[in-house]
Amino acid sequence: MGVTAIEIRGVTKTYRLGDVQVEALKGVDLSIASGEFVAVMGPSGSGKSTLMNILGCLDRPSAGSYRLDGEEIGTLSRDGRAVIRRNKLGFVFQGFNLLPRLSAQENVELPMVYDSTPASVRREKAGKALASVGLAERAHHLPSQLSGGQQQRVAIARAIVNTPSLLLADEPTGNLDSATSDEIMGIFQRLNDVLGITLVVVTHEPDIALFARRVIRFRDGNLVEDHPVAGRRRPPAADGIGA
Repeated sequence: MGVTAIEIRGVTKTYRLGDVQVEALKGVDLSIASGEFVAVMGPSGSGKSTLMNILGCLDRPSAGSYRLDGEEIGTLSRDGRAVIRRNKLGFVFQGFNLLPRLSAQENVELPMVYDSTPASVRREKAGKALASVGLAERAHHLPSQLSGGQQQRVAIARAIVNTPSLLLADEPTGNLDSATSDEIMGIFQRLNDVLGITLVVVTHEPDIALFARRVIRFRDGNLVEDHPVAGRRRPPAADGIGA
């Protein structure tokens, strides 16, 4: 760690709802080093989801600067942001977002289909990604044949198959029980510890935030807390994960 992956300076985001202006972010400054694992917390309407949309190149700030790996992102066109999403970012969502008629393997291959990657390369990379989350033996199962935790592992494999430099996860344990949530957070820890992927995870749950290395908290569009995690949680080792 040490090299800055994310640098945000004076970022504001204002939405207009009819005649009303809503300030979702109010001059936020934030730096995240390459290889960090950051949990983002805050109540609904605090600005954390707006921040994630900006980090994920899904939206642009109204003012201020967002640099990713030294490149100014905030002023890029829609097409320019799409290139960054494809080449540098991975996304994991609360709802898994798997296509129900495709197998786990085929779901993981999807980002490479859009990239025109040859089929043989797609199969090899998807297989490795599934193995890295402990699902090699479930590659040909449909989402309906998998548990919620297994579906989220497929979603993680899909997010990392193109080796992103930044992985963004929005409430990734929101649909899971506590034991499965711990298992998923353990996978995130391994991706961070072993592969060095920079991770930013939004969560409402303080016990989930303790898997990260650092916690930042938003309130009313302002970054109000930023501190390292003391007493970091570690889940029990899961068979097959990290092989």
